[in-house]
Amino acid sequence: MTKRPGAAAVTGGALLTLLCPGGAAAQDGDAFAREVSGGYASWNLASAEFDDQGISLGVAEPAVRGSADRAWFPTTGGGADPETGDADVELGGSALLTSSTGPRPLPLGGLRLRLDGDAGTLHARTAVDGRARELTLADVKSGAEPVVRTSGVTWTGLQASLTQDGAALLSEWSGAEFAAGDAYGVLDLTVGTGGDTTEAAPEEKPATLPPQATAPSATVTRTTLTPGVEQQVSGAGFEPGEVVLVAIDQDTRYQAVADEAGRISRTFPVYATATEGAHTVELATVTGERRAVADFGVRAPT
Repeated sequence: MTKRPGAAAVTGGALLTLLCPGGAAAQDGDAFAREVSGGYASWNLASAEFDDQGISLGVAEPAVRGSADRAWFPTTGGGADPETGDADVELGGSALLTSSTGPRPLPLGGLRLRLDGDAGTLHARTAVDGRARELTLADVKSGAEPVVRTSGVTWTGLQASLTQDGAALLSEWSGAEFAAGDAYGVLDLTVGTGGDTTEAAPEEKPATLPPQATAPSATVTRTTLTPGVEQQVSGAGFEPGEVVLVAIDQDTRYQAVADEAGRISRTFPVYATATEGAHTVELATVTGERRAVADFGVRAPT
């Protein structure tokens, strides 16, 4: 019989409590250099080849389902050290794995991503057959240094692979065969850190303008272009350090972090296969409550 990691019987509200994240602290027990102030993790399961096992990815709010096998999870707490690349970040919402073989969806809540240099772990809380478990779901490796900005830090291409406990959980739940080391997707993480701790003098701050009173705006560098070239979108009116999702024709593909003035800029390709006519690029906060759209046209090559 497969050993159940951290199993405990729970029902109702207790289960909801167990799926909520706990507090985050530095791996050595000390406080991180910076507390995170917003951010988002994207989780792309395409490389996990779950389609072959009849498994698909869903989410529960405040997580957002993106295109294909990608989902976005807002950071709800934790800390980071931009100098070392260490982080311990709590993620809001839950991943919901569904299987074509018929078992109930597998909720993965209380998500927590820990990074220690070029390695890390992804933790989750879940429940199967009325039993809650807390486990290290996947190991995480990174071959790239984090990108440090004044207002935030970004880690890209974090390769996740199932731990022994994670493989046992998925095998038991789905009836399919999983093994430790199986690919479990790719994670990108961007967090706001408030890197510039120098505050403006009180008289330089808006005295009557409340936060988020300015509606976001979006503009593109080229109003019309031909397929196969790059386009650039710029946005304003966001909160400093806020993570902004960038969707092309309603397909969320990128993220950016607003600078100290609430501005973002992102370059993206207009593929050679782009259809002639009107297209859109949308900038939206991770909650989807504030957004701005810019239009551009694609013309036939001359």
